[in-house]
Amino acid sequence: MTRTLVSLSVTLYLFFTCKVQAIDSVNIVLRNHLFLPAEVEVPAGKKVRLIIDNQDDTAEEFDSFDLNREKVLFPHRKSTIYIGPLSVGEYRFFGEFSPNTAQGKVIVKESSNAP
Repeated sequence: MTRTLVSLSVTLYLFFTCKVQAIDSVNIVLRNHLFLPAEVEVPAGKKVRLIIDNQDDTAEEFDSFDLNREKVLFPHRKSTIYIGPLSVGEYRFFGEFSPNTAQGKVIVKESSNAP
């Protein structure tokens, strides 16, 4: 019984340590109804965390048909949106409440450290 538990513990440890990968983060600021930077680059094939800091006094809604994401960004708060893994290409996003000014895109490029 003890041998089985040790074996199971080792297997679970190896499984989780081998599967867990660091998630890249990208910081975006929403100020004066503009996403800054308006273009961000991320590596292909990896899950990425977008951290959006809404510095405006009003709420905004992050919306992207390309990324299949939407999320309310409350004023003076940071929000996190996970995207990916994505294929190489460009993925547009916008602020639903300020679609003429709050625009941006995620540019996905092939990773430079690929084997």
